[in-house]
Amino acid sequence: MSLALSPALRDAIGNWLDRLAALDGAAANTVKAYRTDVTEFLAFLAGHTGESIGPARLARITQSDMRAWMAHERGHGTASRSLARKLSAVRSFTRWLAERDGFDPTAILATRAPKFQRKLPRPLSETAAREVIDLVGSFARADWVAARDIAVVTLLYGCGLRISEALGLTGADHPLPETLRISGKGGKERIVPVLPAARKAVAHYVDLCPMAIADEPDKALFRGARGGALNPRLIAGVMEKARAGLGLPATATPHAMRHSFATHLLAAGGDLRAIQQLLGHASLSTTQAYTAVDSTRLMEIYEEAHPRA
Repeated sequence: MSLALSPALRDAIGNWLDRLAALDGAAANTVKAYRTDVTEFLAFLAGHTGESIGPARLARITQSDMRAWMAHERGHGTASRSLARKLSAVRSFTRWLAERDGFDPTAILATRAPKFQRKLPRPLSETAAREVIDLVGSFARADWVAARDIAVVTLLYGCGLRISEALGLTGADHPLPETLRISGKGGKERIVPVLPAARKAVAHYVDLCPMAIADEPDKALFRGARGGALNPRLIAGVMEKARAGLGLPATATPHAMRHSFATHLLAAGGDLRAIQQLLGHASLSTTQAYTAVDSTRLMEIYEEAHPRA
């Protein structure tokens, strides 16, 4: 693949990715995916055109070239959602390169992304969310482990944290303050209020934990049985047991507690922009998915309760 790309274009890709990471705060996984998407696109062009691909050749891409690439991806089984992501990466790189080198990128930027049905978040009901929190502690053999699992799930629902964010807390974060500064995806920071119930649950866990949490500020707040950082699979496991016990669907995962946090806030009249900030979404369009969830639930209630003649 590298032989098909000119050194100038390989350098350009590296500079673009460095910018994404440094200025736009793109996460490492995002940078890796974008690199793969763009280099695979350029490698296809090299094979399709029979030419070495450099910035000058990229400036001469036609809509026919783009249609051929998309047909190639479809032929290899690329789903609409994945193809839309690949096209987004290609557009982003082309836009940056066109601004740098001064060429017209219309053929690429005007390419339409395939339509696909966006997956809506699958939150729990308020009752189910509370029942999950009550139940997750019943599967542990040790009281401190039960308190730990309850504390983690309470943070997911009470603060809208991702599981990685909750397990990224350290001993220095104890006792939990009224607000937490969370570093989320791409290193983006946000301030999250901490409910008294969450602070109480974490404090109870620390009191019971046999490890010296308060004396080890640099180590993980939530520990495994051997004293290391808690593995997220253990929380996924207790969630699986809880949903089985409550008869909940497979979508009742740790991340569903974060979805539930956002959906219940919105249903209670929360401002969409404020919820975006609490969740750490870079784009309001991501947060707007919860309005669709709320509308869908409203229609379900209507269908169930409307007195038809």
